[in-house]
Amino acid sequence: MTTSLVSGGAGFLGSHLCERLLSEGHRVICADNLDTGTLENIEHIRSENFEFLQHDVTEHLELDGTVDYVFHLASPASPIDYLRLPLHTLKVGSYGTHNMLGLAKKHRARFLLASTSEVYGDPQVHPQSETYWGHVNPIGPRGVYDEAKRYAEALTMAYHRQQGVDTHIVRIFNTYGPRMRPHDGRAVPTFMRQALESKPITVFGDGSQTRSFCYVSDLIEGFLRLVNSDMHEPVNIGNPGEFTILELAEAVIRLTGSSSEIVHEALPQDDPQVRQPDITLARELLDWEPEVELEEGLTRTLSYGGLVPTS
Repeated sequence: MTTSLVSGGAGFLGSHLCERLLSEGHRVICADNLDTGTLENIEHIRSENFEFLQHDVTEHLELDGTVDYVFHLASPASPIDYLRLPLHTLKVGSYGTHNMLGLAKKHRARFLLASTSEVYGDPQVHPQSETYWGHVNPIGPRGVYDEAKRYAEALTMAYHRQQGVDTHIVRIFNTYGPRMRPHDGRAVPTFMRQALESKPITVFGDGSQTRSFCYVSDLIEGFLRLVNSDMHEPVNIGNPGEFTILELAEAVIRLTGSSSEIVHEALPQDDPQVRQPDITLARELLDWEPEVELEEGLTRTLSYGGLVPTS
């Protein structure tokens, strides 16, 4: 039986990956320190082929037996979390990535690093292709996350080039779906929570900044195609559909039938003005592109856990 280790497996993305791997017959080892992940996210997939380890990846991890895949997803990923845990975010990107790469090397496993579109910073090239080196403020408050991921990419490529580890790097663009935390600070769960509670929807700045939202099942499909490919350099996985934050807020209000009004708050420091993936590489190398459009994905997310308003 194929064995996969998923670091950060009790988080939003990690729990969906664990679920998908189990459905394909993998034995799954989920390692998570539960800083931002929760046991509730993985309760429904507990089985004889699923093992949970409460473990912080900044510490060494020894596993017996065969490990075929190492998916390194562990990291605070929401601004609320990495601004609260700046040092730990840097340690997960450095020590944590080093430990997971060492584990993959020992077991001769395929390795996937969950990187991020944040490596492009506040981009001066639009849309962003993998050849763009980014525009990041290394000493700004967001730098703890951006630079942790940029360092993790450099470390991953070094392990591939010098140690021969079969590594793969996915640059994730804004992803949403069931099991996002209502208070994690990101736009989709925040707007949904506010709309369902008929509270004002808080848009940063004038709302003209853009994001590209990828539904979680599309992202996980991209993960699996990439980790089983021969591509070792970074690949963007995201939905190229570009929306302003104001358009997202208006869509959430429409789908929830909410009476919420939109209010504006100050734009955070170094907040990217635009964000849109160029997915040419993913299309050509992986035959991948997203299937779920924004309104369908938002509807699925709202339906999860009885969140659809009854009125």
